[in-house]
Amino acid sequence: MKKIIALILTLLLPLYVLPPASSSASAAPASKLAVYVDKENHAFIPLRFLNNFAGIRSILTPGGTIEITKGEASLHLIPGSAKASVNDKAVTLSEPVFSGSGTTYVPLSLVSQTLGLQLKWNPQASSLTLTADETSATLPVLSGALLKAESPAVVSGKRTFKVGSRSFTVQTVTASLLHPSVKLDVVLAGNTVGKTESLGSIAKRSGALVAINGTYFDAYTKGAYKVPYGYIISGGKMLKNGAGERRAVFAYDRNLLAELIPGTEFASRFQSGTIEGALQAGPRLLVNGKVAVDVTAEGFRDPKIRTGGGARSALGLTRDHKLILLTTSGATISQLAQIMKQAGAYQAMNLDGGASSGLYYNGKYLTTPGRLISNALVIKTR
Repeated sequence: MKKIIALILTLLLPLYVLPPASSSASAAPASKLAVYVDKENHAFIPLRFLNNFAGIRSILTPGGTIEITKGEASLHLIPGSAKASVNDKAVTLSEPVFSGSGTTYVPLSLVSQTLGLQLKWNPQASSLTLTADETSATLPVLSGALLKAESPAVVSGKRTFKVGSRSFTVQTVTASLLHPSVKLDVVLAGNTVGKTESLGSIAKRSGALVAINGTYFDAYTKGAYKVPYGYIISGGKMLKNGAGERRAVFAYDRNLLAELIPGTEFASRFQSGTIEGALQAGPRLLVNGKVAVDVTAEGFRDPKIRTGGGARSALGLTRDHKLILLTTSGATISQLAQIMKQAGAYQAMNLDGGASSGLYYNGKYLTTPGRLISNALVIKTR
């Protein structure tokens, strides 16, 4: 909460001596697009994001000055210098333009006030929505330190968590979604709705470093067609429609900003055109760092979910945009929620479990499924 308040204050306070000004976008492919908040709680936005957003234009002049324009508003910045001009008036910046991890960052307050951008903070997703001229975009917010390409993108571990009087041994894989090398995908078994395939085979066929089982499916039918339940989205295309399902949906955009969306809200979100991949499972385990299990509201009737214990798979999101994939055995849904909270998740949801539960990492199983599965969430590194 302290950081959120500081961020909002930073966005509202001027960053220079005269009334604030504007910014732009640069072409540096190294890092994903994110609003960056430094240790002094100053907010910056990637220059390359701004270019062509809501009519904004930016160029690098022969003299090394960044020129940003929107309509009649103009901003001139010099990388590394506190000197700048807003609408041809000289100003002094308290926080100059800087470059890091292959991206040029400009002060967000300067940009928003000069170019008329509206800002809306989303605490659940740790994101900021920027709006201008009926155009909007949402970016993740990264605090503290910029990610470096050489930093670990994905790590795995075996941990033990105590819930009440019980101890649970869990397998985890954690991926930094803002790391430049990380990609996500949702993959159907055999690339076809209704087929099944081993989790390891899905991972290898996809060139994935990590794979975890995904949605529920009709595993017990005697027929060859084993229908998956709920929404399945990959590459921005709906592979399986889950209309009417109330269960939670894990979704992410092209920038790997990920969030959990109630099933009843997902159709309208998908129609907005921003969702790159998604899968629906549930129930929801954590909301904003607190246990929030409501199996009835999400439409679950199966005793295995409502009261029973068993093998479990789950995913969680941290406030700094890490994805936690986790498997354990013998846990109830309520116990799984406590486990995910201890693992550091801020938002979390259950995936298909029982014999479907499996986690694959770097060429081998950390948890081996007891059957072929319908689909998987995979992590690739470039």
